[in-house]
Amino acid sequence: MQCDKCGTSIDPGDDREFGGQVLCEDCYMDSLSPARTCDPWAVHSAKTLKELGGGEPEINELQAKILAILAESGGMEPAVLAARLNVKPVELERQIASLRHMEKVRGALQEGRKVIRLW
Repeated sequence: MQCDKCGTSIDPGDDREFGGQVLCEDCYMDSLSPARTCDPWAVHSAKTLKELGGGEPEINELQAKILAILAESGGMEPAVLAARLNVKPVELERQIASLRHMEKVRGALQEGRKVIRLW
């Protein structure tokens, strides 16, 4: 059996159904809890914690790579960035959402294309 969303093979009994699709566990979790880049409460929480003496939020290794690439390039389309980092687009989306909440990155239009760039 294969996942209807990503195409990976699913062991018998490990399949999940959501919205009429047969999904692997990862795609099922992504469907239940999609990344939300525009979340005012998450931004507010990050700012408040920083102001209360929590310091700068910690970033993980992948987020640090994203920031370094964006600093070097000045901005990049999400698909190109995902390919350069060799990660699935859904994983990049989650990392970008976290960085957006910390006001480290944002979306912008450059020459009519959507790009991710530093804040």
